[in-house]
Amino acid sequence: MTIRYEANPPKILPDVDTNQSIKKFVDKIKIISKKCDAIHLTENVLGFQRVSPIEAGRTIRQEIPDLPITVSLRVRDKSEKEILEFVEKCISIGFSGILILMGDPSQTGKEDSGQIPSLTVKRLKHQGFNSKIDLYLSISNKPNFSKIGKKINVNPKGFMTQVIQDIEQVQNLSDNLKGFSLIPILLYPSPKNEKSAKFLNLDLKTYSQKFEELLNKTHEITKDVLLTSPNDFNGVNEFLGKR
Repeated sequence: MTIRYEANPPKILPDVDTNQSIKKFVDKIKIISKKCDAIHLTENVLGFQRVSPIEAGRTIRQEIPDLPITVSLRVRDKSEKEILEFVEKCISIGFSGILILMGDPSQTGKEDSGQIPSLTVKRLKHQGFNSKIDLYLSISNKPNFSKIGKKINVNPKGFMTQVIQDIEQVQNLSDNLKGFSLIPILLYPSPKNEKSAKFLNLDLKTYSQKFEELLNKTHEITKDVLLTSPNDFNGVNEFLGKR
């Protein structure tokens, strides 16, 4: 059974020392790694330029070698060659899995490459990479299963969901995706995460009241949960410490 923590590597800003930002980021991972089973590193969330999860993950592997790490790979702004290089680096560092997704539009104006996540998984499997690292695709929290045949047919290791709103969504996904690993994402319901909750159309007050029950029941069903808390590290760290 696994509780993962989603970590967003620091933004790259003109007036901030990137090396110092990475050090502070890794120090946080050292703290929270004692209270979770694994971490997931994102890549350029909302299209903002951030430290590469490859660079951040390499440092984390050096500091905490036994911590399982999965990473996001956005294909929207990468060529086939860049995708291949990314995957090869993930394997060489020792990451356990890659979530292949489209990604948000770039905020720097970089053009879309035309790459498709499901076709990327198909191509990587054909090249044999699925024997070296787990390949995941993203999925809606309430998908139309008749319209996601391409994702299912490429047979990834599993799926990471959008943020789950209730246990019925988890059960529906589990019932319809048998044979796949399923990693539901839950948002830690902190007032500091209210902006994220609004973006996701979550009623934070109601979500907060049922959150621990939702987390426990989700974990019972899937044995694997990814916890995200984009604006409240201390809150989620304290919460995990009480479990």
